[in-house]
Amino acid sequence: MFIQTESTPNPATLKFLPGQSVLPMGTADFPSAEGAEKSPLATRIFAVEGVSGVFFGTDFVTVTKADAVEWDHIKPAILGAIMEHFQSGQPVMAEGAEAASGHAEHTGEDSEIVGQIKELLDTRVRPAVAQDGGDITFHGFERGVVYLHMQGACAGCPSSTITLKMGIENLLRHYIPEVTEVRPVGV
Repeated sequence: MFIQTESTPNPATLKFLPGQSVLPMGTADFPSAEGAEKSPLATRIFAVEGVSGVFFGTDFVTVTKADAVEWDHIKPAILGAIMEHFQSGQPVMAEGAEAASGHAEHTGEDSEIVGQIKELLDTRVRPAVAQDGGDITFHGFERGVVYLHMQGACAGCPSSTITLKMGIENLLRHYIPEVTEVRPVGV
């Protein structure tokens, strides 16, 4: 098994490509070791000292490290954990645990606008962000402000504010006049 790695715009995050499916669809975000028991793979990766976050896409694993740790010191152990997992035959997600589809539900008077926002995110934003090892999902829409949740490499990325303001906000405002601003939200 050969696992490729790619850097991301976030220096604290690396993208690992195992060359096979990680999740059949959706994403799974583990911003800390708590909750990782839902995934045998995430549990294995968090066992590597210095790992502070794990994120799964359909064909990649994104790992975020603590600031005090160097990639040169933990990358071989992470590669080993991913390889061991896929060779073990264990599932990526524990039975009963599901990947997230992404967007928060929204009902009410703005549902048509929210539908347009989600469509633009799914077709224009999320594929590009996935290339960088992350995901951006819809969290809410209120009085012209779109709230987005940033995951994987996007969470804590130094360039995420620029991406939100210059890229996503401009895109949404261009296509949907009701959108006036885009803001990130925490979990």
